[in-house]
Amino acid sequence: MQRLLTLVTLALAAAGPDIHAADYDAQVTASRETVQEFMQTLKKELQAGMQEGGPVNAVSVCNLTAPAIASTYSARNGWEVGRTSLKVRNPVNAPDAWERSVLETFEARKRAGEDPAKMEYYEVVRQDGAGKLRYMKAIPTAGLCLACHGEQVDSITKTRLETLYPDDQALGYRVGDIRGAFTITQPLATTGK
Repeated sequence: MQRLLTLVTLALAAAGPDIHAADYDAQVTASRETVQEFMQTLKKELQAGMQEGGPVNAVSVCNLTAPAIASTYSARNGWEVGRTSLKVRNPVNAPDAWERSVLETFEARKRAGEDPAKMEYYEVVRQDGAGKLRYMKAIPTAGLCLACHGEQVDSITKTRLETLYPDDQALGYRVGDIRGAFTITQPLATTGK
């Protein structure tokens, strides 16, 4: 935790004097709350999809519903909200360089024994000439995920995945692996200087 605070403090200082420190804590909290809502909404939709038609239906739910949920939160907050992974199913969700670095750090933290369910990272960066808060929260692989992301996916589901995602990389996970991360980019308030 101390290392995270040191990195965040250094990143905040590097972002420039026009960043309001008071806005920072509120925006981190807002990111956490949005990710929590996103996780709960997506889990509920996937569970309903599984109950209605098994894993093959859950794939369709995820294909349509997850991007819609992300778009809803992005529009509601005026942020960029999404999911990414080192092994993406949908190439639209491929990580940018910053996200890839954070995901690789999450993997290193997991190897060192940290619980993926508690992993998050945030940093203030200068992007497009403005200060932005970038936030990521790891997504641990749960049992529910294995029907579509595990080492053994049934043939009907696998065929559906191949149809929707011909370049799918998001297979072979085990419970507790880092499936990916929720990612948020928020603009920070500036003094106008």
